[in-house]
Amino acid sequence: MWFQRRRSDEDHGRSGRNEVIKIGSEQSEARATARRAPWRAPAEACVLTHCRERYKQETPMTNNVIIFDTTLRDGEQAPGFSMSGGQKLRMARALAELGVDIIEAGFAVASPGDFEAVQTIAREISGPTICSLARCNTGDIRAAGDALAPAKNARIHVFIATSPLHREYKLKMSKDQVIEKAVAGITQALEYTDNVEFSAEDAIRTERDYLKIVVEAAIAAGATTINIPDTVGYTTPEEITDLFRFLTSEIEGADKAVFSAHCHDDLGLAVANSLAAVRGGARQIECALNGIGERAGNCALEEVAMALRTRTDFFRLDTNINSQKINMASKMLASITGNPVARNKAIVGANAFAHESGIHQHGMLANRETYEIMKPEDIGLEKDNLVLGKHSGRAALKHRAEKLGFSLSDNQLQSVFVDFKTLADKKKEVFDADVEALILGEAIGASGPWEIDSLYVSAGSQGNKNPKATVCLNHEDGRTVGTSLGAAGPVNAVLLAINKLTGHDLQLDSFAARSVTGGEDAMAEADVRVSANGKSYHGRGTSTDTILATARAYLDVINRIERRAKRVGKSQQPIAAQH
Repeated sequence: MWFQRRRSDEDHGRSGRNEVIKIGSEQSEARATARRAPWRAPAEACVLTHCRERYKQETPMTNNVIIFDTTLRDGEQAPGFSMSGGQKLRMARALAELGVDIIEAGFAVASPGDFEAVQTIAREISGPTICSLARCNTGDIRAAGDALAPAKNARIHVFIATSPLHREYKLKMSKDQVIEKAVAGITQALEYTDNVEFSAEDAIRTERDYLKIVVEAAIAAGATTINIPDTVGYTTPEEITDLFRFLTSEIEGADKAVFSAHCHDDLGLAVANSLAAVRGGARQIECALNGIGERAGNCALEEVAMALRTRTDFFRLDTNINSQKINMASKMLASITGNPVARNKAIVGANAFAHESGIHQHGMLANRETYEIMKPEDIGLEKDNLVLGKHSGRAALKHRAEKLGFSLSDNQLQSVFVDFKTLADKKKEVFDADVEALILGEAIGASGPWEIDSLYVSAGSQGNKNPKATVCLNHEDGRTVGTSLGAAGPVNAVLLAINKLTGHDLQLDSFAARSVTGGEDAMAEADVRVSANGKSYHGRGTSTDTILATARAYLDVINRIERRAKRVGKSQQPIAAQH
């Protein structure tokens, strides 16, 4: 049976959050009236200015837009973006520093590893609300509730598909059965937390009248957030604005819930659609760092956050995002997943603040605002004149790390400092990119069981001699093993030697090495992607020696495989969820 619930000030787990929720009936009525009212621009008015004034009339200034980050759930389940439990925890810490309101830590029922990751993040991360996804069934919701038990502020995110295609071909349910399942799922989730989000999967392709009935039932059952996903990236900005205006003004009980948008990027419109949903009344955006996610990805967190902040004159809204942490979080994610950001990517791409055209350079020298609407410092690209070298101490290194957006614990600082000193002995000057590489290596790495004791490679073009690698490895159980192998190339020789010593037979799918900085003494960063037992793994390593960086990246994969096998043994096949 559907029932009514009213929310207390504490329902969101943060002081003042109830103010974000209360988009009252008066505002809804005002929006509806403004939408129906005829409007004509004065002949002498500037179109841009006129659009701003019209939007100010339609959308009274309210509080911040809630940022619901799904990097660790929707983003991580995309092919090529998987993360270990430890890497998820490090990424969750970066997201907390970034200031996201909600971290969707995973899909707890998907696998034992996902359950453990959600549980660990719930226990270790304070500040943001920690969320787990769950289908509207008993097992999913129980797993989510149990995994989230340690969280100071927890949310269960339940979903069920509502579109005709999904009802007929996937669920094989009638309209009434879908509603009954949704209400039952929300009711069960409320046994674990008062903070329950409901998603109508494929809402954009759902009949509007039926979607209204589903949402009203969900709110009556106690859902405090209503998410309207564009599951397949099909909608347009105008269409989604109109839909959210309809939902926030016509739904019974709309003032009791926050309305949320979750847009995919199949047509390249995820960010535009999310911002358009905000214009229609959405006050939560579901997004992911670097726009990662299923297929073409999700709405990019950094883009939507900076759009709202840069254009507060238009949207009259902001977020809790600490924008100076954006660059740090983006680079950490790219390093962990082995998927570098495209140079021309908005906000965080290498070219985002670069200018080569003579005309542009002339304008920039005269006034940066001629060709830049944001400052590099706004996203954490602050420059520092403090030179780092072999005589620099911990305080200087910590200062530079903080300027780059990284907060290091005493143990992390000590570990990075040891590597920094080793690097500084080999380089005349340590650049920002070097420091980032050292910190990211510490952030994404983990302990053994294997580590490189020594590595020597001989290669050349003399006669018929093949390159040869001599590798010695240490194991945490005290063993030291070594071997020498020849192969067609030096990298191949090293990897074959590591395979022989560790007992693994991995297939190298891709290998890339790049210079982190310029100069003859530049540090190299190697990325490898390998396959084993039908699964793909990514490894990363750094060194001033390209071959050693590659060996570390390859061993990083082997260590991850062995740690996972030791931790969970033979686990079930992970379950993926889209909404």
